[in-house]
Amino acid sequence: MTDLWSDLLACLELEGPAPTPGGGPGSASLAGRNQRLTYHRLFGGQLLAQFVRAATAVCPDKSVKSLHALFPRAGGSDEPVRYEVERHHEGRAFATVTITARQEPGVIATASVSLHAHEDGAELQTVPGVPPVPGGEHEVKLDLLPWETRSTGGLDAAAAGPPEYELWMRTPAVAPELAPALAAYATDLTLIGTALRPLDGVSQNDAGKAFTSAVTSHSLWFHRPFRTDDWLLLRQHSPILAHARCFGRGDLLTGDGSLVASYAQEALLRLKDA
Repeated sequence: MTDLWSDLLACLELEGPAPTPGGGPGSASLAGRNQRLTYHRLFGGQLLAQFVRAATAVCPDKSVKSLHALFPRAGGSDEPVRYEVERHHEGRAFATVTITARQEPGVIATASVSLHAHEDGAELQTVPGVPPVPGGEHEVKLDLLPWETRSTGGLDAAAAGPPEYELWMRTPAVAPELAPALAAYATDLTLIGTALRPLDGVSQNDAGKAFTSAVTSHSLWFHRPFRTDDWLLLRQHSPILAHARCFGRGDLLTGDGSLVASYAQEALLRLKDA
C-alpha cells in the first residue's frame, strides 16, 4: 500500500515552467509521470487527477469547480504525459482553461475546466442521508486504490442486482489541496462495474472475457472543500446501458452527509454475446 500510495502522490507533482498566475489568457506546458502499474495502458483516474493539478497550477488562487474530460485514445505507460494548458479567461472570481494531454502518438485526452475563487453564500442541499461507516469486517480491496475502502455491497458477484453501489474510502493523511485530484482519481474506477450489476452471470471480473470496455468521457463537479483523509462515501447509480455504451453517475459525501462533489461517466461496453 505504501509504495502504490507514494507512487500516486509522485504522479500528482507535475513538472514544467511555472505559469504566471492571473494576467488573463495564456498557456503553459507541464509534464506528469505515470503510475508504475502491471499493465501498459494508463488508468483514466491518473489523467483526471493530473488534469485537476494542471488547472490549479495555472490558476493557483482558485479551485476546480467543474471538469469535463474526453478520452479519444488509450495512453501508454512508457512515456510521460505532456499537458498543454490554455487559459481562456481569468477574473477575480472565475477562470476557464482547456487542457490537452499528449503522448507521441497524439492526443490521449482533453479537458475543459472551470475554476472559482472561494465565496461565502447560502447553503442548501437535498440528498438522502448517509449510513454509518461500515465496520472493518466490510473492508474491500480495490487494486488501484491505495487506501482504506469499505462496502456492504460488491461488484464481483455474478448474480444480478440493482445498478447501484456504495463505497466508503479514506486515504492516509495528506495535504488538503490534493483532495480534489485524489477524489477525481477514485471516481473513475467502479462506475462500469456498477452498470454491469443487473446482468446475470457477468461481473467486473469478466473484463476482456465477457465484455470489453473503455471510458470515453468523465465529468466532475466540486461543490465544497473536503479532505480525503476523513471518511467519504461514493454513492453510485447507473440508469442506462444501451448501444454498446453505459452511463453512470455518483455523489461524493462526507461522513456527516455533506455533499462535496458529483460525477458522471460514459463508457464503451461491448458484451461478447450481444
